[in-house]
Amino acid sequence: MTDPGKNNHAGKNLYVTRTGLPLLVEFKWPFHSSTAGADFWVLHADVKLGNSEGLHAPVAVNLSATVREVLPSMESKDVEGPVVNALRKEVDRRQLEFVKSGKLVPLQFSSRYYDFKRNKWVFGRASDEEITKLITRKVFWHSRLIGGNVWIGDPAEALYAETTVPHVLEIARGLAESGLMTVEGEWASANAALLAQAEKFEMDMKSAMTELEKKHAFEDAKRAG
Repeated sequence: MTDPGKNNHAGKNLYVTRTGLPLLVEFKWPFHSSTAGADFWVLHADVKLGNSEGLHAPVAVNLSATVREVLPSMESKDVEGPVVNALRKEVDRRQLEFVKSGKLVPLQFSSRYYDFKRNKWVFGRASDEEITKLITRKVFWHSRLIGGNVWIGDPAEALYAETTVPHVLEIARGLAESGLMTVEGEWASANAALLAQAEKFEMDMKSAMTELEKKHAFEDAKRAG
């Protein structure tokens, strides 16, 4: 895959899935009531696949009334992190398909990702090894596609791994000691040693995309049959 260039991604937020896909997410805030009269709210988003030739997945995030009750508000400051992570998990589950053009796909932002017994979001606890991969991939792809410093203290990252921001930063400082990146506070920047691993990150991405495409090709063939 070719690098489409940093300028194309200015102003977007970059997040990486556990399978290694860099996503650039654009939201059209705010949530609005469903025109269908159903008891849910809708937020449109465009999930762009970084390091690709214009592949993306336009989605309509449908917020259920059940989840609405546990949110402080529907403003971006209170809900963007959980929504981003729901999108990432749906990509990990191979539910979203990246195409050059496509119709809006509904995505249910429901109680699937909320544990009412513990009053917390759940996206699957990540091991320290998985968090290490998440940080290195985020810093690499952010540096490659956007440039500048990377906010690794983003609460959405800790939420995605079901850990804490201090723990994410602790692991990041360990990566800094190994020379892969420079960490100052909650911010990181890629060192030459990390950027030199481009082939590895690209292979991880290619492998994840191959698995995702196989899944959707199978479903398309099943529907055609």
